Amino acid sequence: MKPLSILTGINRTSEPSSGSLILVNDLYRAMPDTHTIYLGRRPVNQEWKAAFDHLIPLSTTKRPQGPGFDDYVDELTQEVGALIEQLRPDAIHAQNVGFALSLAFSRTAGTIPIVSIAHGPEVMAAERNATEHAVMLEVVAASAAIVTPTSVLADHIDRLTGRRFTDRIAVIPWGIRLADAQVRDQPSIGTGPLSLVHAGRLDDNKSTITAVEALALTDQPHCLTVIGKGPLREHLEQRAVELGLRDRVHFERHLPRAELWSRLPSYDAFVFTTRGLEAFGLALIEAQAHGLPVVYSALPGVKAILGNAGTAFAPGDPRSLAAALDEMGRDFHLRKALTKASLTNARRYDIVTTGCQLRELTLRLISSCRH
Repeated sequence: MKPLSILTGINRTSEPSSGSLILVNDLYRAMPDTHTIYLGRRPVNQEWKAAFDHLIPLSTTKRPQGPGFDDYVDELTQEVGALIEQLRPDAIHAQNVGFALSLAFSRTAGTIPIVSIAHGPEVMAAERNATEHAVMLEVVAASAAIVTPTSVLADHIDRLTGRRFTDRIAVIPWGIRLADAQVRDQPSIGTGPLSLVHAGRLDDNKSTITAVEALALTDQPHCLTVIGKGPLREHLEQRAVELGLRDRVHFERHLPRAELWSRLPSYDAFVFTTRGLEAFGLALIEAQAHGLPVVYSALPGVKAILGNAGTAFAPGDPRSLAAALDEMGRDFHLRKALTKASLTNARRYDIVTTGCQLRELTLRLISSCRH
C-alpha cells in the first residue's frame, strides 16, 4: 500500500517557535505510513526539513487582518489551489480552525476531505473578532472533521459555530515525545524553599505576573526562573524589581526544546499560570514527564489533563498561588506523591498515540468520502 498523502502547514516561519509549531513537527514525524507535504514560511529551520517529506515555502506576501485582508486571502487561495491541483493529496489537515491558510484550504479542496485541527489562538480570536469568527464558520463548514485536544476547546468551537457541526468534532489529546524525556536520578528531599520554573510565552493570557507577584506573598523565599519571550517581558522584569524580588526571580531567553528539557529535572516544581482559554497545555505534560510536580491555574479542562498529579490555585490570584507554593514547600511527602503521579499521568500523552489516532480518523473520512 502507498503511504497516506497529507497536505498541511502553518502560515508562519518554519521553525520551533511556539507550542503549535513544535506539536505539528512532532506529530507528522510520529505518524506511521504517511507522506506529509508541509506549507510554511521562510526561513526554514533544518529540523523542519527533516520532519516532513516535502516542504514548500509559501510565496504570497502575508498580510494580517485589515483593509487588505480579503485581497491577501484571494492571492493565498490562488497559490494554494494551484498546489492542490498539482499535488492531489489524499487529505488536507488544516492547522488552526480559522486562520488564512485554513480558509485557503477550505476554498480549494474540492472533493479532498479536510480535517481541521484546533490549536487555541484562533478560537480566542474568533471569540473577540467578527471577521475571525466568520472565517472559522467557513472553515468548519468545509471540514469533514474538526479535531480538538480537549472537550473544553471542543465546546468553545461548538458554541461559536451555533452547535451545527457537533457530530464533526472529535477530541484527540495531544502528546509529546515521551521517549526523549529524562527524570533526575535523585528527587529533592526535605522541606523548605522551592526552585520553581515557568516556561512559555510572556503575554497577558499566560499571566506570568501572577507567579511573580505570588513570590512577594509567600512565607518561604522560593525562587522562580522564567523562561520565554513575549510582549510583557520588560514589564515582568520591572515588577520583580519593584517587589524586591531581584534575587529570587530570574529571567532567561526562550530555549530550544532540547535545552529546556535538559534543564527541567533540576527544578523542584513547575508553575502554570494561564488565566484564560488554554487549548491543552503541553508544557504541563513536559514538566510531568520530567518528574516535576505542577502547581496550576484551575482552568476548566486542565485538571482532566493532569489527573490528580498537581496542586491547583485560583486563576490570576497571586495570594492563592502563594499559599499553594508554601504548602508544597512544607510537605515533602506531598511533593514525592505528586512526582510519582506526574510520571504516571504523563505516560497517557505520547505523541505516537496522537499520530495514530489522527491517522485512523483521516483514513475513515477518506473511505467514507469514496463511498
